[in-house]
Amino acid sequence: ILVAVAWPYANGPLHLGHVAGCYLSADIFARYHRLKGNRVLMVSGSDTHGTPITIRADQEGITPAEVVDRYHALFLESWEKLGISFDLFTHTNTENHEAVTHDIFKNLLDKGYIYTDNMLLAYCGQCVRFLPDRYVEGICPHCANTRARGDQCDACGRTLDPRDLVEPRCALSGDTPEFRESEHFFLRLSAFQEPLLEWVNKQSHWRANVLNFTRRFLEDGLHDRAISRDLDWGVPIPLEGYDSKKIYVWFEAVIGYLSAAVEWAKIHGEPESWQDFWKDPKSRSYYFIGKDNIPFHSIIWPAMIMAYGHDLNLPYDVPANEFLSLQNQKFSTSQNWAVWVPDYLERYDPDPLRYLLSVNMPESGDSDFSWGEFVRRNNEELVATYGNLVNRVLTFAYRNFDGRIPTPGALDEVDQGLLDTARAAMAEVDASLDACRFKAAISRIFALAQDANRYLDAKAPWRSIKEDRESAATSLWVAIAAINCLKTLLHPFMPFSSQRLHEFLGQEGRVEDGSWNFEAAVAAVAGGRELQRPSPLYTKLEPEVVDQEVARLGISAG
Repeated sequence: ILVAVAWPYANGPLHLGHVAGCYLSADIFARYHRLKGNRVLMVSGSDTHGTPITIRADQEGITPAEVVDRYHALFLESWEKLGISFDLFTHTNTENHEAVTHDIFKNLLDKGYIYTDNMLLAYCGQCVRFLPDRYVEGICPHCANTRARGDQCDACGRTLDPRDLVEPRCALSGDTPEFRESEHFFLRLSAFQEPLLEWVNKQSHWRANVLNFTRRFLEDGLHDRAISRDLDWGVPIPLEGYDSKKIYVWFEAVIGYLSAAVEWAKIHGEPESWQDFWKDPKSRSYYFIGKDNIPFHSIIWPAMIMAYGHDLNLPYDVPANEFLSLQNQKFSTSQNWAVWVPDYLERYDPDPLRYLLSVNMPESGDSDFSWGEFVRRNNEELVATYGNLVNRVLTFAYRNFDGRIPTPGALDEVDQGLLDTARAAMAEVDASLDACRFKAAISRIFALAQDANRYLDAKAPWRSIKEDRESAATSLWVAIAAINCLKTLLHPFMPFSSQRLHEFLGQEGRVEDGSWNFEAAVAAVAGGRELQRPSPLYTKLEPEVVDQEVARLGISAG
């Protein structure tokens, strides 16, 4: 399983929009498949050549490389603290990435899929420079968004050319640019109109938003796209006479999925092992992205793979999420409107955030983040529902059965009913996660937690232990078996608290080294196994305290 995750621009800290957009869902998916026993390679990296990096460098009066170094290091720290389990998170400013990009460029050039032509580019007389597309802003001709960029409109998701914008202006000087001719390299996308449409029409398992968007894009007709720009920062053109030009970032960034796999294989001393994920017909590749990146992954990158050949696998799925907003306004690094991941992680545990963004994931429509919802979900669902279940069962068992899991007696119909419910939940969540239906999966898991709470209330072992110790032992063991199933089910979503629970249950090693198997989960809690003294998995949050801190720090406004 190749888990290919969008490459964030290294122009600022990560924010919750990034996490909800693709990184959390990719990590849930990767962790699930590892538990299933599948071989997973999860790769991504910092996009170091995107125009937002040079904009940040211009604003701060430093080099793009200095911007990249700062934020790439911050990304790595955030991924570790948030539990995003990349096998490799690299960046595009490496010799390896340049070599793989040059190989594909020259291959397509030799085959006639890349050619040169003149094009009109925005030029700012005050800045005395050709402007990258993102340096040109204006009004979107499709939806009238006044903050559209020369490459794309974030409001409607349409890809654009600076000449498409109404009332274009230079993002640096504010002047109206003129358009001058410049020679550039083009990708012959038009040659893949029919092959792509034929391929896309077979992808019935894709999400409706991705499939519909891709079909509309293709039916509008594919046009050749420029893959170079007049820049001094980026991957160089591998030909003489083009020193002032660089390969356009949209072309080389998607190659990063392949170059990262090649780099990972070299690092692990098996330089050809990347081919297991890219050439084996049994391997599946999943591209986790935000909806603004759909055409690059469902059309342009597949076209590049078709052109390149070499038996590379086309994407199996492109599970793109919609947007997470903050107070109904899109998260934006460049606009400084965000809840920054480092700020959050300085104050709160990662799992409550992972939980909120899982239940509120923008799978099929945009969703909104609020601190009030964060506090409510933490207190009512993590602390009161799941955390309370774990704490009262394990604490009672630890105190009354000499710190060990009770040995059960014969199971009655109610006991067996909860175990059957747990078995069914594991099968249903399995199917949901395999199909990238993360909200359905987490909803089913918490339904099981509620079932376990109802079972415990009905059995009331704290009362039965006074008269029938074996009955109390049996109901506690059944509850512990259900809790161990919940631990496995929730590991992809909340790995830190699942690992703590794993240890409370007296189990060694890591949760991810176990398996997704009901029988194994039940066998792991055999009566007599020693428990660790439990403590609460989650901390109750006081709404007033959170509100005061948010107001004091301005955390919601960057």
